[in-house]
Amino acid sequence: MPRPRLILDCDPGHDDAIAILMAAKHGELLAITAVSGNAPLRLTAHNALITTQILGLDTPVYAGAERPLVAPPRHAEFIHGKSGLGGPILPPLTRQLAGHDAVRFIIEAGRRYDDLWVVATGPLTNIALALRQAPDLAARLRGIAIMGGSTSFGNVTSHAEFNIWADPEAAAIVFASGATLLLCGLNLTHQFMISPDTVAQLRALGGVAATFTAELLDFYCAKYAEKFFGKVEGPLHDPCAVMLVTHPELFTCHDRPVAVELTGQLTRGMTVVDERGVKAMEPNNTSVAYGLDAPAALELLLETVQLYA
Repeated sequence: MPRPRLILDCDPGHDDAIAILMAAKHGELLAITAVSGNAPLRLTAHNALITTQILGLDTPVYAGAERPLVAPPRHAEFIHGKSGLGGPILPPLTRQLAGHDAVRFIIEAGRRYDDLWVVATGPLTNIALALRQAPDLAARLRGIAIMGGSTSFGNVTSHAEFNIWADPEAAAIVFASGATLLLCGLNLTHQFMISPDTVAQLRALGGVAATFTAELLDFYCAKYAEKFFGKVEGPLHDPCAVMLVTHPELFTCHDRPVAVELTGQLTRGMTVVDERGVKAMEPNNTSVAYGLDAPAALELLLETVQLYA
């Protein structure tokens, strides 16, 4: 069966780097497009490049939006460190960007291919700009797989997840676009928890990719312990959106109406998922992931890292 054709729109970020690792082996990865999110754009673009360099990938990287559509830029240093990839000692960067117009690349690729998936693991600014500039793109794309939002709890506020909260106006455009949408929210990604035992398994595989991944997750899990759980473990969010396209059999999904709250004093950035079922007043616009075969997902991660050895 052919691998799905992908663009990975991301803001590396530890789990974005692992999403790159997964997408390159299980999809036909046309390009990586960087967006401001976990860190400023200059750092997320750098981190995308350095990840491809360490992994030995020849995937081009394009820089995109430097800031959200309306809100001021807000970043996630509290989890990802000042650089966005805290933990590993990174080598000097020897690669250059393929371009600075990620939005134009997304539009042109969507018009060139009739089977293109965009996997979005950062704020949805690049995607919203592409849909706004090229409204035909919504129908041309095979779909957009989003890591963002939640059917329940948030992580930057009680109800809002970071990627949606960082640019809710962009997210609202995407969810209202009519594109085929898949959603991995916190309710799903918190089923894929990474522990020190997982990090030890990765490190034991040996090789540059395994060491890089283990060092990323060491830092990442420690930050989650410090900021959230008190326990050294963390949810591996972004690879879930990749696997939802490349390995959909690992997931249980249900179609739901989803909208983004823009004005609520306590709920701005919340993904409002209508759970009323078949009698809901709003039409379904999103396939929402609710369940994950976590042991199989972990086995897939380990197998994928081994492919780089």
